[in-house]
Amino acid sequence: MEAKENIIELKHISKHFDDGFAAVNDFNLEVKRGEFVTFLGPSGCGKTTTLRMIAGFEIPSEGEILLNGEDITKLPPHKRPINTVFQRYALFPHMSIFENIAFGLKQKKTPKEEIKRRVEKALDLVDLEGFEERSVSTLSGGQQQRIAIARALVNEPEILLLDEPLGALDLKMRKEMQLELKSMHDKLGITFIYVTHDQEEALTMSDKIVVMSEGKIQQIGTPEDIYNEPKNAFVADFIGESNIFNGIMTGKLKARFCGGEFVCVDDVAEGTHITAVVRPEDVIFTAPGKGNIDGVVTSVIFKGMHYEITVQSGKNEMVVQTVHCQAVGDKVGMTVEPDNIHIMIAEDHTNIFNADINKDFRLEYNGTVLDTSVTKIIKGSKRMEDGTLLDGHGEVVDIDRTKIQIAIAPGDIDMTDNAEEGLVQGYISNLIYKGDHYSYVIHSDLGQDFIVDDEDLWNMDDTVGLIMPIEKMKFTLKK
Repeated sequence: MEAKENIIELKHISKHFDDGFAAVNDFNLEVKRGEFVTFLGPSGCGKTTTLRMIAGFEIPSEGEILLNGEDITKLPPHKRPINTVFQRYALFPHMSIFENIAFGLKQKKTPKEEIKRRVEKALDLVDLEGFEERSVSTLSGGQQQRIAIARALVNEPEILLLDEPLGALDLKMRKEMQLELKSMHDKLGITFIYVTHDQEEALTMSDKIVVMSEGKIQQIGTPEDIYNEPKNAFVADFIGESNIFNGIMTGKLKARFCGGEFVCVDDVAEGTHITAVVRPEDVIFTAPGKGNIDGVVTSVIFKGMHYEITVQSGKNEMVVQTVHCQAVGDKVGMTVEPDNIHIMIAEDHTNIFNADINKDFRLEYNGTVLDTSVTKIIKGSKRMEDGTLLDGHGEVVDIDRTKIQIAIAPGDIDMTDNAEEGLVQGYISNLIYKGDHYSYVIHSDLGQDFIVDDEDLWNMDDTVGLIMPIEKMKFTLKK
């Protein structure tokens, strides 16, 4: 069977705004003709900005957008065979449903008979035949959303863009519309590109999911790939519920995490630091001492289809979803089948940044002079009587063209709610629970992200200062 051709390609797309904020950074994507592709991620991750660049409402700062192989990067929206459905439907309250749907065709001076034929066809597609003369104000939220889709489809676009179109609907209506949209896509055969922060929505409807965070693609894959084979801790945490643990490979197909040793199916070299992902529904309760680890039940919540049970195992916490109830205080054993453990090689989250050398030959970063001298950092260096600095090879160090690279581990940084106390100030832009600690992403005022490990729970968007002890820093000379 022939592979579907690409209808649209985004090549190294970036979008920087006037204040220097990078909303999208080096975004690369190929979309096949007729695919249902979903951009999925938290608020502020760049998914809507990317959609607006495809539509032509925003022009990329870098990169190019190809439609059927042709460059449309700077083509205005009305010249693109693309239509957009927004969360706010923007229907005209003074017009009938027919007039709302026909509005774009009338602007193009389409013949009346053609308008009538296409409006009736669009209403049939969204199951609202016979609604032509109704007023918008008489429609439910779900019906208004269908009219907004019909208004986009009547233009017979090659690509339909949908920006959180179900966001204003209640849960029951949203689930119904997810299935209707998927059915509509199957009937039409055109390309859908959909934006949502709702994981279930993305898993239900998509052929391909693009997971985004901080303006970058984290993973592209089918719903099954994204759920079962997450590429990093962010994806594992964002898609569905996950238990995420730091660990190490202890032998052939053996990993130690959460205080126990488990058999797995990922063949990773012994001694490798890993991140292990276990879905709550894949944890099996056993009698104490009969599983890989033991623990004590600390919380039981009934969720209708299952119980959500939290178990404390040493310093680690395991969340379990099961149809079998336990009681708070129960001692339990736990095991996981090898093929239900997903092993990822641990990412190196060492924080790296550059400091300047000031005229006094001391380090300076973010306006703060660090309590150390360059002669302590550059092995064999010394200051001469004429004020110059020689490195370990006897060469003069040009302090204007030399920086000191600083590296510090996430666990060696302390957070404080008094931001002024920190070497760096910023806000918490993401957090992931890793069984015995939280991994935080701090977006600093300097525009750089810092990773901090902390046992305490902080809130998203908290403003914090980062305290970095000199003795925990590693220094490298950068000319």
